[in-house]
Amino acid sequence: MTSERKAGVLLHITSLPSKYGVGTLGIEAYNFIDWLHDAKQSIWQVLPLTPTNYGDSPYQSVSSTALNYYLIDFDILNQKGLLLKKDYNNVKFSYNKNRVDYSILFNEKIKLLKKAFTNFDTSCKKFKKFVNDGEYKYFAVFMTIKAMHNYLSFDKWDINYQTYSEELVNNIINEHNNDYLFWVWTQYEFLDEWNKLHSYAKKRGIEIMGDMPLYIAYDSVEVWKNPEMFILDEAKKPKLVAGCPPDAFTSDGQLWGNPVYDWKYMKDNNYSWWNERLNSAFKLYDIVRIDHFRGFDRFYAIDSHETTARNGKWLDGPKIDLFKDKLNLRIVAEDLGVIDDGVIKLMKDTGYPGMKIMEFAFDGNKNNEHKPSNTTENYIIYTGTHDNEPLYSYIKNLSKEAFKRFKDDVKDEASKLNVEISSYSYKNLVDIIVELGYASKAKYAIFPIQDLLALDNDTRMNLPSTVSTNNWSYRVAKKDINDELMLRLKKYSKKYRRG
Repeated sequence: MTSERKAGVLLHITSLPSKYGVGTLGIEAYNFIDWLHDAKQSIWQVLPLTPTNYGDSPYQSVSSTALNYYLIDFDILNQKGLLLKKDYNNVKFSYNKNRVDYSILFNEKIKLLKKAFTNFDTSCKKFKKFVNDGEYKYFAVFMTIKAMHNYLSFDKWDINYQTYSEELVNNIINEHNNDYLFWVWTQYEFLDEWNKLHSYAKKRGIEIMGDMPLYIAYDSVEVWKNPEMFILDEAKKPKLVAGCPPDAFTSDGQLWGNPVYDWKYMKDNNYSWWNERLNSAFKLYDIVRIDHFRGFDRFYAIDSHETTARNGKWLDGPKIDLFKDKLNLRIVAEDLGVIDDGVIKLMKDTGYPGMKIMEFAFDGNKNNEHKPSNTTENYIIYTGTHDNEPLYSYIKNLSKEAFKRFKDDVKDEASKLNVEISSYSYKNLVDIIVELGYASKAKYAIFPIQDLLALDNDTRMNLPSTVSTNNWSYRVAKKDINDELMLRLKKYSKKYRRG
């Protein structure tokens, strides 16, 4: 990581304003980059850009490296002559402008993308080379078969398609070539739009921090094509699944359900899949946050027949062996959760910056590691992550005793870091804590847009271990990304010397 102090905003692309039901790589993304630049912010953090699948979660994707075609912009397709405005202007993409409606996107956006593809010249040299390079070949085959089976999970496909073979792949490409090329084109178009946006961000001095989930969904091209990379039974169903043990927040723990890796196989193959995955990520992003980093030291595995995460066991991950040749990469380690000596050693061995979450900080314990005054340089400080309750609601929902401790701690921290307090209203407390993040020693200070705006639980991005249309669907109002907020962040960046 660079030694320069930086600040930024966490806002996923799906949450950007848009007339078409979901944030895209179009004009509002460029406007947001301009706004970040004017606010003297230098990092835009996004969530995984992979296609969403079960529960609309970007952490449950059909591919670890494919790209979410929902983010392709209609107006850009119009400028390229692939769609007419009348094709999409009168389509209702959402019944609530503050939410992404993934069911409508699934029904309407794919239909319109297919229409755009019919107007695309598949014989152009650039696209032919993209197809021949084959980077998204298996994703496109997987999606072609998936569409043939009404998008069911691959273990529910006709028996002739459930087992990967090169013969099957070639047959699909030959017999369903137009469908196959459509799915390849979604990746081609996404990358064309993304690379232009990313280039614009660089010109405006904005770095993009991407996000890499540790685990892969069971219903994914990786499990279908490379089942040997996972701990599966003879029927190619998971023997063990991932999750988190019970804690103060969840008495049953968290049962994520993802298959876990066969790390011996990965090691025997020199971690080639991981190397390719990281290479793909760094082609997209300037910085990569790896989710659930502790799972590389030891991971919590649960028998697939269990209905809760209570009866899991800890198994060894690859530890430093995976990262020993990657120490120079700009990786941020999400080192939250159950932290023990092994995780601490792995963090030390890699030297990657970890994360501190101020929502956890103000509990009356002076030694709390999440307190801004206790945060040292090699960390990213946040008010919260996409999985946390927005700070405003967290404060509002505290008991009387907990609120007093919280308020007293904020007052003490403000005194230590020379941050002024004008009042202790809920909103003002949120604003003070944001400023404390700027004032801290942490290299980077990054804030979810919900906390910069002091919004409540209606805007929460995700409630872990639940499936709901409220998860992953939050959209920011265009009026909220305004000059007032821009000037406040600009003032903080200048005052606390953040680039």
